[in-house]
Amino acid sequence: MTTIWDALLIDARVASMADRQGFGLIDDGAIGIRDGRIAWLGARQALDAVPAALARQVYSWDGRLITPGLIDPHTHVVHAGSRWPEFVHRMDPDAGSRPAPAGSGLMRTVHETRASGADELLAQSLVRARALLAEGVTTLESKTGYGLDLENECKMARVSRALGQSLPLTVVSTFLGAHALAPEFAGRPDDYLVFLCEDVLPVLVKDGLIDAVDIFCDARGFSHAHLRQLHQASSACKLELFVHADQYSAFGAGQLAAALGARAAAHLEHADARTARTMAQAGTVAVLLPGVSWMHRMTARPPVKHFRAHGVPMALATNCNPGSSPCTSPLTIMNMACHLFGLSAPEALAGFTRCAAQALGMQESRGTVAPGKYADLAIWDVSHPAELVAQVGGMPCHAVFKQGRWVHLSHVPQTPPGC
Repeated sequence: MTTIWDALLIDARVASMADRQGFGLIDDGAIGIRDGRIAWLGARQALDAVPAALARQVYSWDGRLITPGLIDPHTHVVHAGSRWPEFVHRMDPDAGSRPAPAGSGLMRTVHETRASGADELLAQSLVRARALLAEGVTTLESKTGYGLDLENECKMARVSRALGQSLPLTVVSTFLGAHALAPEFAGRPDDYLVFLCEDVLPVLVKDGLIDAVDIFCDARGFSHAHLRQLHQASSACKLELFVHADQYSAFGAGQLAAALGARAAAHLEHADARTARTMAQAGTVAVLLPGVSWMHRMTARPPVKHFRAHGVPMALATNCNPGSSPCTSPLTIMNMACHLFGLSAPEALAGFTRCAAQALGMQESRGTVAPGKYADLAIWDVSHPAELVAQVGGMPCHAVFKQGRWVHLSHVPQTPPGC
C-alpha cells in the first residue's frame, strides 16, 4: 500500500460473491479503489495505515452490506406501452367465458413500439432502467424484438445504446429480431429468417448497434434450422449467441444452443438432464426467469437439481417486459427463484452477480468484488446478504458505485410542509 487510492470504503460487511458455496463474507471489510477498479480488498484491520492516509476520499458505511453491482442479463427493457388489460383479463374469474382484449399479446407491444418515436421510446425505457439502477443494477442486457422490421429493430437498438449513454449503466445490446414472426411475413418464417440475416443484421453490425443475437427457439417459435441459420450469420459477425430455449415444450433448444456454443440459454422450463449435461460441457449458462412462472402460473420448472449436479451456472434475470414479467426488481426475482425453483439464498444472489456476469461473458471484469475488477458496487441497508433474498422487494439499495464513482443515493421521503 505505497500509493494513495482514489477512494476507500470502510465500516462495511462485504459479500464478495467469490465463494461458490456461499457469500464470500468479509466482516469489517475495506475496499480500495483506483482508476475505476478495485485495487485492494480485505479486512479493515489489515490496512497498514489510517484510512485518511490511504485515499483521497474515505466512505464509512456504518456497518452496511456491500455486494457487487447487480447484473441483469436478460431484459426487454426497451419497449413502448403497457399490457395491463391482459393482466386484468387473466385475473377475471369469468375470463374463460370472455374474449381477450382486442390487440392483446406480443403484437400489441410491436404495434405500440413501431408507433413510438425514438425520443418517446427512450423516455419510457429510461423509467425502467432507472428503477433497475435504484435497486443496485450496474450492468444490464437489453434486447430488441418488438420492431420486427429493419427500421424499428434499428430504432430499438439505438435506444439500448442510448440507455448506456444516458445513465451510469453498462448496457449489452442484443438483436432479437427472431422474437416472433413479423406480420408482414405471416406464414413465411423461412423468408423472415433470410430477411433478418441478410437485411437487418448487417445494418445493425455496420452501425455498431449490437453486441449479441438471440432467438426464440421453441415449438411456438423458430425451428432448430432457424437457430443454426442465425448462428451462422452471427458467428460471421463475431457476435455472442443467446437463446430463448424450451419455454413451452421439450424442444431440444437448450441442448442445441449449447452444441452451437451459445453463451447463455434462457427459460429452460422444459429442459432435462441431458440438456444440463450438454450445457455444462459447453460452458453455457442457464438464465432462469421466475417472473414468467409467477405471472403465468406455470407448473413446469427448470431442472435446477440437474444444473447443480452438472455444475451449470444459474443466472437470474428480471426479464423486464410488458407482458410476462413486468418487473424491475431483482430482489423480488431472487425471492421468487427461491420459492418457485428451490434456489438457496447464496445461489439467488450469485444469479444476479457472479453467474449473471458469466451469462454475458463479463466474468473477468465484474460479478464479484475482487482486485482488478471494476468497482461496480451496491451498498445496502442490511447487515447480511440473505436479507436481500428473504424480503420480497421493497428494499432499494442505499448507494451505487459505477467504476468507482458514486452514481446513486437513495432518498428518504420528507414530510410535506404542513403535515
